[in-house]
Parts: sequence; structure tokens; C-alpha cells
Amino acid sequence: MITTLGQIMLYVEDQKAVAQFWIEKIGFVILAEEQVDNGFYWIEIAPTKEATTSIVLHNKAMIAKMQPELNLATPSLLFDSANLDETYRIFKEKGVTVGDLVTMPGRRVFNFSDNEGNYFAIQEK
Repeated sequence: MITTLGQIMLYVEDQKAVAQFWIEKIGFVILAEEQVDNGFYWIEIAPTKEATTSIVLHNKAMIAKMQPELNLATPSLLFDSANLDETYRIFKEKGVTVGDLVTMPGRRVFNFSDNEGNYFAIQEK
């Protein structure tokens, strides 16, 4: 049986630049970074070192070459925030592209994008 979601694979053009975005603008930390002899390289990031789920940044071109049948589209990720207004303000101050704060039935949410134009959402929990 599945007990938790361990990692989310995110396929990007420039792993180091995307990692810097998540670290500097969103506040994530690097959990691991590894280079394998065949040139395969990945960076694992998460909101905190104690997080149970992490994002692993993979090179989109290399993955496409290794596994051409794989869907490399950006997954729809919905993050949680204890203080959505504060998170929204901080993201804007740091130059993150954000959408409008929207009130939906049962929650408030906004979208944001990384430096490669991949869109994600964050909700108040």
C-alpha cells in the first residue's frame, strides 16, 4: 500500500537556475544534489529539510533522450500556506510572477510561475 508521496519529478531546461529560483524566491532548501558518471544530474529540493515530499529537478533534454516515451509536462502542484496573504506579499516582493488572489468555495488560492514559466498554485490551509 502507498503510505506517502515521496518525490515529484520536475523536468526543466536549466536545473541550477530553477533550483536558485525555488531557494531564493520561494524559500526551499536543497536536500541533495548528485552527478552520475554518465552525465545524469539531479537536484532535490523541498520546503524544509524535514519535509516528507520533495521535488527532484531533472534535465528535460537528458530525460527525453533516455526515455522518449515519458511525459515531460509540468505536473499541477498545489502547495499549502498557513498565511496566504503574507506568502503572496513575499512572493511579489521577491519578483515572483503571481496571479490574483482568488476566493473559491472552501479556500483562497493564487498561482505563481517559476523562471521557466511553469505554473503552480498555493492555497491557504
